[in-house]
Amino acid sequence: MQEKIRVIIPAYNEEESIGKVIAEIPSFVTEIIVVSNNSSDNTENVAKAAGATVLREGQKGYGFACLLGLDYISKLTDKTDIVAFLDGDYSDYPEELSLIVAPIIHDNVDLVIGARVAALRSAASMTPQQVFGNWLATSLMKVFFGATFTDLGPFRAMRYEKLLALNMEDKTYGWTVEMQLKALKQKMKYVEIPVRYRKRIGISKVSGTIKGTIMAGFKILSWIFKYSLK
Repeated sequence: MQEKIRVIIPAYNEEESIGKVIAEIPSFVTEIIVVSNNSSDNTENVAKAAGATVLREGQKGYGFACLLGLDYISKLTDKTDIVAFLDGDYSDYPEELSLIVAPIIHDNVDLVIGARVAALRSAASMTPQQVFGNWLATSLMKVFFGATFTDLGPFRAMRYEKLLALNMEDKTYGWTVEMQLKALKQKMKYVEIPVRYRKRIGISKVSGTIKGTIMAGFKILSWIFKYSLK
């Protein structure tokens, strides 16, 4: 595979899972970048031992971690063709990265979302509020923008220069929906690929708490309504 692919994995206290995630990422990946989002456990040491480049973001927030990863990539001397994102909790199946990047490499697609379809999800892998939130957000995107998205799944990949053109800015819960909304606004070519999804290792820092669920929902809806008015 000639394309240089870098993977960004935001991780907050994922010492039990991060090694498994890294081990199952396909060997064609050029570099695995784990961004420790102010972890207080052994996440960073485990990730380093597994062969990843480890960065530390002191401010908590999924977007903060992703932005630091992109800043690191921007300073590299060698090129990056595709950037992929997945979670560090082992809920995604890292080996399916080949499915995620294939439309970018072969079909000139700009953005690929790994869709956590019901038929491929393990029991209890998504909370009821996650399922409802995804349905509501993607339904609103369909109404306002004619989008065909069905999920805001974190397992995704994008052509690097197209990702730079989005000028991503969200620091917390709205990172995924911001990416999709901006891709829609810029009329980029996108596709969803059904992927498997399992119950994560450990407790979710977002959907596992009432505060996290409310804040994530508020941020996602704010982005949608903000762009619907532009």
